[in-house]
This record gives sequence, C-alpha cells and structure tokens, in this order.
Amino acid sequence: MLSTQQLAELRLQLLKEKSEVEERLDQNDHFGFERAHDHESMGELSSYDNHPADDATELYEREKDNALLEHYKLQLGNINRALEAMENGTYGKCEVCGKEIPAERLEALPNTTYCIDHTPDQVISHDRPIEEGVLMPPFGKFDMDESDENVAFDAEDSWQTVAEWGTSDSPSDLAFPKDHYNDVYNESEESIGYVEDYENFVGNDMYGKNVTVYPNAQHEKYEAALDEEGIMTSFGDLPAFEHDPYVDDDK
Repeated sequence: MLSTQQLAELRLQLLKEKSEVEERLDQNDHFGFERAHDHESMGELSSYDNHPADDATELYEREKDNALLEHYKLQLGNINRALEAMENGTYGKCEVCGKEIPAERLEALPNTTYCIDHTPDQVISHDRPIEEGVLMPPFGKFDMDESDENVAFDAEDSWQTVAEWGTSDSPSDLAFPKDHYNDVYNESEESIGYVEDYENFVGNDMYGKNVTVYPNAQHEKYEAALDEEGIMTSFGDLPAFEHDPYVDDDK
C-alpha cells in the first residue's frame, strides 16, 4: 500500500513527465503530422522533380517520425490513465488481477497501471521488414554455400537481372560513367551464363572431347587482351612441358 507521501511524489513525477511530452510535441508541431501531406513538412510541392532515392530517404524519415509520434501518444495516454487512477483511488493496483503493484516498479515506471505479469509491453513482436529476407548475410534464405562450387541462381543474380532493365541511378551518379543505361548498376560487366571469358567461344562434345574454338567478337577481344599482356592464358603462361606444342619455335 502506497503512503500519502509516495502518492504525492509519484503524482508530481507524472505531471512533470506529462508537461515534458506535451511541450516536446508542441515544439516539433507533432512531427509535422498536423499538415495534410508530407510534402508540406518537407517544403516540397510534389515528387516530380525529386530523385527516387531522395524520396526514399524522406519516406524513411517520415516513417521514423510516425513511430516517435505514436510512442509519445502512448506515453501521454499512459500518464493520463495513471493520473485518472489516482483520482479514483485505484492507483497502485493492477487493472487485470487487482494485486498491489510493487513500489519499486511504480518508482521506475510511474505511468504503469499493470503488474509485471499482465503488462501489455511483454509481447515482443517478431515481425521484420520483408527486405531482410534477402539482405541478411549471406542473402538470407538463398543458398550461397560455395564449398561445392555451387553456381545456383542466387539473390545477387536476381538483382542483376532486374537491374538490366534500368535503375534509379544515372551515369552521372557513377565515378566511371557507363556507355549505356542498362549498364548503370554494380558489376554490370559480369559475364552472364558463363564464368571464364573463354567459355563464351570454346566448346566440346558430350564426352568432354573434340574441343572446338568458335570465333566471335568475344574471342577476338580475348585474344587481343592476351597479346597485349604477352601471355597465353588469362591465368598466366603455360608450364614448360605444355608450352612447346602450342607455340612456334623461335627462329
């Protein structure tokens, strides 16, 4: 049972907390939510001339402000509920079970009207943003285990496939501008359908024999790069015992 002095001290604490919350809401104009549209709080007339990434940043800030506003509203509601319970003489007793709330709990959280066993705040939400399913390392639910040289179509591949159709970036956003808008994304130069460059123009039969080179633009580009470096393969010169059959004797 709380003493008269304890009730008086808790009441003063609640009134002070209420005044602080109300003052904070007044100072920031309720986080701008008193206006009709979020563009007004940002000083914008529309999103037409804004970069999508800038709009995304503003949306994130708007969602954060909304969460803070809901937090302050809940806090203010709990304070008013506790003050009303003081007026009714029920303060200090749990609304659910009617048991006495320990004085230590009331001192730490004077706006509560629940005991620790029945507080609504004990429910922990496990809902997470949907994008975390692919952002968590290594890309969440996608299989990225490369111990067996797995080459499955993973999250990174799916992003690159979609990005080929264009992104919100423009050539001016890059340190090294691309020639085509379809290349304005990370690792756009990465080969699709093969790993090594020579796989684009070399093939063999179903038994792994009869290796054949199919001349094409990629083959010419590959040969030119090797000639420029003065090497025979992309991973360096062949060892001596394999070198002779592939080159002419020096005259």
